[in-house]
Amino acid sequence: MRTWAEAERAEVRRARLRVSVLVGLAITLMIAFVGGIAYVVMVHAQETQVARELRYNARYGVPDVAPRCAWVFTLRDGVLDEGTLKVPDGFPLRADLDAVRSTGAAVSRDVSANGTSYMVLTAAGSDNAVVQAVFDMRYLLADRWHLLLALGIAQVAGLIAAALIGLGVSRRAVGPLAEALARQRRFVTDASHELRTPIARAYLRAQLLAADLPEDQRGDLDALARSIRGLADVVDDLLLSAQLSQGSAGAPVDLAAIASAAVVGETERAVERRISLDLEDGGGPVVVVGVETALRRAVDELLANAVRHTPEGGRIAVRLRAGAGWVELEVADTGSGFEQSEAERLFERFQRGAQGRFGVGLALVREIVAGHGGTVRAVGHPGRGARFILRLPVAGRGLVRRERIGSGCS
Repeated sequence: MRTWAEAERAEVRRARLRVSVLVGLAITLMIAFVGGIAYVVMVHAQETQVARELRYNARYGVPDVAPRCAWVFTLRDGVLDEGTLKVPDGFPLRADLDAVRSTGAAVSRDVSANGTSYMVLTAAGSDNAVVQAVFDMRYLLADRWHLLLALGIAQVAGLIAAALIGLGVSRRAVGPLAEALARQRRFVTDASHELRTPIARAYLRAQLLAADLPEDQRGDLDALARSIRGLADVVDDLLLSAQLSQGSAGAPVDLAAIASAAVVGETERAVERRISLDLEDGGGPVVVVGVETALRRAVDELLANAVRHTPEGGRIAVRLRAGAGWVELEVADTGSGFEQSEAERLFERFQRGAQGRFGVGLALVREIVAGHGGTVRAVGHPGRGARFILRLPVAGRGLVRRERIGSGCS
């Protein structure tokens, strides 16, 4: 069984992981941003330098005396001068030479050939000549690749550093959250324990005083006793929630027996209000692993909530269904219902919907179910009743049978 404390620890771990990921992502993006800028600046500088050299060669260069990795070709009076240097395959670009000779407009292009890239500028030269300057980019491309490799290594190193930094930051950032949760649990437990005794004494005193008064004077004291009893129930709920948070050892629990006892407990009140109360449980025990008192409190609260919101002549059905590895307990009523958009808010502490379902009770039900590794959900329609479905991992299951527990007058 996964306790509520384990769920809190899991949430703290997830928070630490999120902080680590965010820190790592921030550092990674920073490295990538700086590296990207460095790469763009390097490429721009290289291309600017090559373009400057091409313009210089086109104006002043002659075959056989071009700089390293560069070639110059001239076309004068229809005669092409390629010089005596070894020329890369595919050069010169005769079409560009003819085009410049015809139009006089310079032509610049990038050419991929011979396993590398070339930048080519063809322009009109002096003495009616056309000059074509070619620059081999292989060494500049190698420099770019080396830069990218260095950036990749820096990125990996940055990721490792980011993970370590994020881990340290997350421990410092999330540590107070874990401590605050622990202090909250301790405070709720201590306060609930300390409040139970004076509340019980006040309740007993109110009952004793009411017993000594005439019948016509007991009304206010009875109301006070009921209010004190309600306060005691709230304190019990808070204490149970804190105990679940601290993690209690699980044991086999017969959920069918708990459901049957809950229905029997509400039968008298249901009969008084002419509410039909049905139970569909298993022919044998339906065993889950958990804390019996907590599960009993959850089922009692669901059923009491249904009785409170079902008008006279209504109907409540408690169904227990076992499946492959799961058991579902459903409490369905024909009461006032609620808007489906409010379903999640019903399980928040001291929240209420338009139909008045509120308090600690349903919030405690969700805490209990979550602490047992299960889920609870609400389905409702205004004026057409509500269904609360509690789902838990099952350790054993029996066949489903139907039993009429009580019925009201139609």
